[in-house]
Amino acid sequence: MRHATWARRAICALALSICLPALAGRHKTVADCTQFDQNDKGDDAISLTLHNTCSIPVDCSLSWDVVCAPKSAKRRATHPGSAKVSLASGAEQSTDASASACGDDAWAIDNVIWSCQPNNE
Repeated sequence: MRHATWARRAICALALSICLPALAGRHKTVADCTQFDQNDKGDDAISLTLHNTCSIPVDCSLSWDVVCAPKSAKRRATHPGSAKVSLASGAEQSTDASASACGDDAWAIDNVIWSCQPNNE
């Protein structure tokens, strides 16, 4: 009987040593459950979309630069853009980065930066 108790304790200790590290590493962060995507929207805009798959609401910020005539040394101009978005759990929202300020000139969207934090309300 003493041998069976020792074996049972050894098996429990082995199971805990395998399971606990796996469970400890499963802490989900906001970065794990928010995603960003961008798609062309017409000839002069890009749609920037944030997705919240977190179980909590999040507040996100987006920033970008619209660069007109990006290859020209003389006509190159940069126009910053930004947006703040609050997303409920499971929601998504899009913001357009428009290059309409560039007129007929070539353009590029650069320096797209996004971040999300838990909503504190």
